[in-house]
Amino acid sequence: MLEQLSQNLEGVLKKLRGHGRLTEANISDALREVRRALLEADVNYQVARDFIAAVKERALGDTVLRSITPGQQIVKIIQDELTQLLGGDAKPLNLSGSPAIIMLVGLQGSGKTT
Repeated sequence: MLEQLSQNLEGVLKKLRGHGRLTEANISDALREVRRALLEADVNYQVARDFIAAVKERALGDTVLRSITPGQQIVKIIQDELTQLLGGDAKPLNLSGSPAIIMLVGLQGSGKTT
């Protein structure tokens, strides 16, 4: 599931990298495909919708830095928003208790065992 999501997102971002300048239409088309990829990966509809709205707001509001291309800028925005969606900054595990108990949750075939 994650492999397919990664491939779908990579395909969308490759299309964006080819543009020297991004327009609102380019961004909307790309984000439509990102939303579709998220929904195909069983991401909750509301979560996908909120994520796309946040990315679109940042993408249209940010000025593109001169040192990077617009495609790289959108990749960075998507990466930042995914990081935020998944919980933000990493937090250290508290392994002081013995034995350490870690609960893994995921859909069938998502790699919990490995």
